[in-house]
Amino acid sequence: MPASPSTARAINDRLALRLLQQEGPLTAGQLKQLTGLSRPTVSDLVERLTASGLIRVVGESGEQRRGPNARLYGIAADRAHLAALDVRTGGVLVLVSDLVGRVLAEVAVPIDADGGTGPAVEQAVAAVERAARKAGPDAWGALHTVGIGAPGLVDPATGDLRDSSGLPAWHRSLVAALQRRLPEARVTVENETNLAALAEQREGAARDRDTFVLLWLGHGVGAAVVLDGRLRRGASGGTGEIGFLPVPGTGSLPSATDCDGGFHALAGAAAIGALARESGLPVGGPPDGPGAARVVAEAVAALEGDQGQAEAEADSPAARFLGALADRLAIGAAAVTAILDPGCVVLGGEVGQAGGAELAARVAARLARMSPLPTEVRPSVLGGAAVLRGALLTARDRAQDELFAP
Repeated sequence: MPASPSTARAINDRLALRLLQQEGPLTAGQLKQLTGLSRPTVSDLVERLTASGLIRVVGESGEQRRGPNARLYGIAADRAHLAALDVRTGGVLVLVSDLVGRVLAEVAVPIDADGGTGPAVEQAVAAVERAARKAGPDAWGALHTVGIGAPGLVDPATGDLRDSSGLPAWHRSLVAALQRRLPEARVTVENETNLAALAEQREGAARDRDTFVLLWLGHGVGAAVVLDGRLRRGASGGTGEIGFLPVPGTGSLPSATDCDGGFHALAGAAAIGALARESGLPVGGPPDGPGAARVVAEAVAALEGDQGQAEAEADSPAARFLGALADRLAIGAAAVTAILDPGCVVLGGEVGQAGGAELAARVAARLARMSPLPTEVRPSVLGGAAVLRGALLTARDRAQDELFAP
């Protein structure tokens, strides 16, 4: 059945808005060319979207740069402000953007949880407010959507962050606190690894893949599963909790409340630091994601400095360390591959980015010996920044879906 006139107008408006988001400002003639719509139809939709405040004239194009045909139309980016949060065990990263995702302000603050849940939540909320006020005098009260990335399980039925062992209590209280302070805003939370996968799919290492697994390597370990272009969360939101995966080499088994006997014990930041020391590499700084990433990056740099000295390189501390780390990562990758056959594994997080092509190639070689399923292994492009970027992308999508609706 043909669409009704109102439905057709809504479809055309959304198409034009998506093109303006992807291509930037366009003239009416360029919109006509890209949409395939008639000139009167484009003229009507431009008038409609301008009257609604969603687009405006942002300049002129062409040699003459005058007249109606030269007007460049762009999305009214200041129509809404968005906030994205990367909530970590000991702190929070915040950025505020306009409606098209252009970053206007960023704030990073440590959170002291020893003072109790209430003060910790207030510190985090204050960080969001500070970032918003840096973005503009009216941005705090006008935040349209807030996207939060946090470790732990997100209940697919309620959207709430579930109580997870070892995670600070203030994480679970933050969403409700922000919603109280911003009653008109839409506040959502998503697992950090899932957001990282979304960012890598849209802007990073998996842009050409509809099916892949992101293996998150930071302070802890996790995985995100994207099948046929869709993020899969599982019945309880626990798809990808690979830290609990029982694996050889740990000496014990994980439990429902402790993943130390699982894959986390092989590939978490503390395990990477211990492996580096065993391999004869110097290890300094805290055993967190950035600390583990520094060790891996230094090992890769040491190998690059030894190019041309194959025998010395093969038995160097850096080579021993990267080889042993690749063996460990291949165990987790092989388990995921045997079940899902994704064809591509992205080594994400700070550690995956630090290891780059060198670590990815070593994991791929070991995985090829362990599994008959052809699987490409790629290093992260976005690293630890992928969580914040994914939170912003989801906030932008949600805001635009609502504001661009007829």
